[in-house]
Amino acid sequence: MFAPDSNSFPLVGIKPVLNAQNQWAGLALQMPCAATVPALQSLLGCEESQELGAIDYYIPLADPLALEPAQLDALPLSRMVLTVPAASLADGAVQRRCKELSDRGLRLMADGEVNITAAQCGIRGLDVDCADALPSALAMMTLPGPHLARNAYAMPPGFALLRGELPRAEEHDAGQGDGTSRKRLLALLGLLAQDADSRELETLLKQDPALSYQLLKLVNSAAFAPNSNPIHNFGQAINMLGRRQLQRWLQLLLYARQQDDGQANALLPLAALRAAQMEALCKLKDGDRDEQDLAFLVGVFSLLDVLLAMPMTEIVSALNLDLDVVAALLDRSGQLGEMLALVEMHEPQSSALADVGIDNETYWRSLLQAYQWALQVSRNV
Repeated sequence: MFAPDSNSFPLVGIKPVLNAQNQWAGLALQMPCAATVPALQSLLGCEESQELGAIDYYIPLADPLALEPAQLDALPLSRMVLTVPAASLADGAVQRRCKELSDRGLRLMADGEVNITAAQCGIRGLDVDCADALPSALAMMTLPGPHLARNAYAMPPGFALLRGELPRAEEHDAGQGDGTSRKRLLALLGLLAQDADSRELETLLKQDPALSYQLLKLVNSAAFAPNSNPIHNFGQAINMLGRRQLQRWLQLLLYARQQDDGQANALLPLAALRAAQMEALCKLKDGDRDEQDLAFLVGVFSLLDVLLAMPMTEIVSALNLDLDVVAALLDRSGQLGEMLALVEMHEPQSSALADVGIDNETYWRSLLQAYQWALQVSRNV
């Protein structure tokens, strides 16, 4: 266990960057500190960052002059997309520096309106706050793109990327509108929470064709059965995954239903992310296997009110959950509640880390591990 230390490592959060299909295409770093070379080396040089593969990092760069091209050799330049303030591009020195960074292979975006000279100094796209107004069509047309939107709950016209936010419950089509389907889901969740017999799970699974399809698709994917014969029944699926993994995957598969427009459900990777980081934090606090399972469950269940379009109080009353789980889900109280409150933060605070008992670097590594798991889930389901 690391002792809490707010100074030895940058305290950084992450927001997912979604493409037009609601798939995670990158990770946007939320950096209260300056994006200096040493800070980026600490963040992107750790083993967990390298294990994420080819996913891109979107990084705010308030002062392009702070990055010397000669210092960039230790950074994964091909995976970095830097956003510079559009107003700073009026400075000739900033224009030259951006051109140097672009020539080194870095992709650059501008935050705000730009003129035609922006493309000449290496700016490829816009990364803009769309809460108040969209950029002009001319500004977008002068750059090759893609363009990234912030503070938007749907992809604006002309944009290919969206800095992901949790869909608002009142706007989310849960796909569980009929009472029978909702009751069946709650019954299945209750069985999972109570470690029910496999036959009981199988009976309910057979009543839900969509969930059944997702489970069989999962166990037949290359991640689970690269060289095995196809699995066609739930008994085989349960035997392959094992009880513990079956419960975890079923908890996540509840979010896997496609939306009416055929797009992936944006809640699935978010649920996987919360669950994986909850488990990682519990493990860091020397929690045993059962405690880690409870932490994972809290992370998954924390979005059920959005998925089912129901108050969380009604959900927990129907599931007969452990009291520590109920306290975490309803009040964010207790150790599980403190961990959940931390996991829900896009921009973590030192005080929240101190409450959980970890330092900045440990938090960052747990966050990258969680994103790695969430990306695996979204690609396999």
